[in-house]
Amino acid sequence: MAEEKVKKEKGPKLADPNKVSICPATQEMIERSHALGIETVFDRAATMKPCAIGMQGTCCKICAMGPCRLPLPKKGIEGKDDRKGLCGATANTIAARNFARMVAAGTAAHSDHGRSVAEVFLSVARKETEDYKIKDPVRLRQIAPHFGVDTTIEKDGEVKDRNLDEIALEVAEKAWAEWGKPEGTLLYLDRAPEPLQEKWKKMGVMPRNIDREVVEIMHRTTMGVDQDYKNIIKQSTRCSLADGWGGAMMATDLQDVMFGSPSPLQSEANMGIMKEDHVNIIVHGHEPVLSEMIVAASQSPELLEYASSKGAKGIQLGGICCTANEILQRHGVPPAGTFLQQELAIITGACDAMVVDVQCVFQNLANVAKCFHTKLITTHPIAKMEQNNVIHIEFDEHHAMEDAIKIVRMAIDNFENRSADVVIPPYKETQIAGFGVESIEYHLGGTFRGSYYTLNDNIINGRIRGVAGVVGCNNARTKHNEEHITIIKELIKNDVLVLTTGCSAIACGTHGLLTPETAAVYCGPGLAEVCETVGIPPVLHLGSCVDNTRILLAATEVVKAGGLGNDLCDLPAAGSAPEWMSEKAIAIGQYFVSSGVYTVFGYHMPLDGAPELKSYLYEEMEKIYGGKWDCEPDPVKHAHKMIAHIDKKRKELGIDKARERVLMDMADRQALEA
Repeated sequence: MAEEKVKKEKGPKLADPNKVSICPATQEMIERSHALGIETVFDRAATMKPCAIGMQGTCCKICAMGPCRLPLPKKGIEGKDDRKGLCGATANTIAARNFARMVAAGTAAHSDHGRSVAEVFLSVARKETEDYKIKDPVRLRQIAPHFGVDTTIEKDGEVKDRNLDEIALEVAEKAWAEWGKPEGTLLYLDRAPEPLQEKWKKMGVMPRNIDREVVEIMHRTTMGVDQDYKNIIKQSTRCSLADGWGGAMMATDLQDVMFGSPSPLQSEANMGIMKEDHVNIIVHGHEPVLSEMIVAASQSPELLEYASSKGAKGIQLGGICCTANEILQRHGVPPAGTFLQQELAIITGACDAMVVDVQCVFQNLANVAKCFHTKLITTHPIAKMEQNNVIHIEFDEHHAMEDAIKIVRMAIDNFENRSADVVIPPYKETQIAGFGVESIEYHLGGTFRGSYYTLNDNIINGRIRGVAGVVGCNNARTKHNEEHITIIKELIKNDVLVLTTGCSAIACGTHGLLTPETAAVYCGPGLAEVCETVGIPPVLHLGSCVDNTRILLAATEVVKAGGLGNDLCDLPAAGSAPEWMSEKAIAIGQYFVSSGVYTVFGYHMPLDGAPELKSYLYEEMEKIYGGKWDCEPDPVKHAHKMIAHIDKKRKELGIDKARERVLMDMADRQALEA
């Protein structure tokens, strides 16, 4: 009789905590998830492998004759490339369409965020809501001229400040029109350096209105429309500029006006910020209009007293993703983690409510919440979940505080319902966050000069080698936080000042890189000297993903200060998204490249299956706009590509050689312009 063969049942593949993250809190919570039998994104990444052809960018599914999959020829890509989809679309056309649709989706996400903010600001200007106010009138007066709004009025032969309510209403109406005006180009484009504006005009890529550029990409990339990859990328450029110099920039500015412009403050970061004896509320997503109200509600004496009546010692608010950065930079509310830590915050057993709005929210949060007492609350009309254990409280700016109080009370009531052991990883780091264009000017320029002159001077004399923007997501296909931290440490070791936003900024806080003391440990001698002198970290936290526009404006101020060229592409500067994941990252990368910035992505770019398109983005775009794409998954090589570009720009500016330091007497100092 034949022997029976019994197949051994295999359980699901589980992630190795030490191989998927460098964060000890994350490692501990992954181990706890395994002990409790709860699947997380790390386990799903171990089980599900990405599509190889999709990774190359040459899978087309825009019509029902597909998906058409165009793998690279087995013997390489030398010679004639005759790969085609059913309609005849080439690999370059398919990859360009896929790239463009990512730009459109990313622009739509950022600009829809901006639209929500503009809508609330319009309600404020029309006096339709009492929950929001103009907290920064100085900021309003600063941005008004860019909308063509006068801030002064001539009366009785005298020039006087115009009424703030009149300015607010006119700015609100002009801003609101930017999403759909029938003629002209975006108003904020005039904030870019003149030579850059001239390039955009010459190439015909000045965005007309925000929504039109997104719609046009979707039309062009529909089956049988635009079939020239260069023409598709041209529209990708115009659409991305509508994000960076349009929707996202307006979102940042109007948030500053309503919620207050950030200034440096001290806080903490990582899951250790949660407290077992407190009501823990985690806000997650990207739009701060509701979270601002939750901050106010959680600090109200009435709700703190109510929490005490339920046995809690207080209310601990924490954040995930860019909502975290928004309330961190204005209120010091500590982030509990990055994008990949959202499930883990619930697995602590201490999360009484997780409140989500839009973007980067895992649907699996509902499955994890089922295993605990956590109330998962969605708040946005365009972002619901199908699971029946999710509560939907739709936000309305006209009764925003009422919604916030309802949510906070729900979390307080849930404090008594904790059903599992509370295990909060004991890891958190101090951080300084809340930098912006003005605060960089103040710390590195000083009130005496009132400009970026001193920053420029330190770049010219070589103490600061250059500036890098390191931004973006986490990606479960890479080791959580490793690329961000390795690249940034390598940059500051080589005297490169780093500006950071998004989950990259949270990663920096989590790993202790956002304090002035960091400079003495990790920086080269020049950058360390500057940081010690002015008391800043070598890595400056500039906020959320939409706040990448602060980097553009800071770079523009460097150009204005003089001595480092006339355009953004002249600067010894580079951009990086080490662990990018979202389509928003592609939109951001494209507007930085189109603004003249050399931009390196980690992990991979979906371009390898389309060599001509890849060459166009990696080489030809630099000849047009001064910036270009690159990709390098190795973090040390990634950093040194950026450093090599910075050194190339220093050489072109003639500042690549050390200058002799000159001692100045009082007469020399008096001769300087104040």
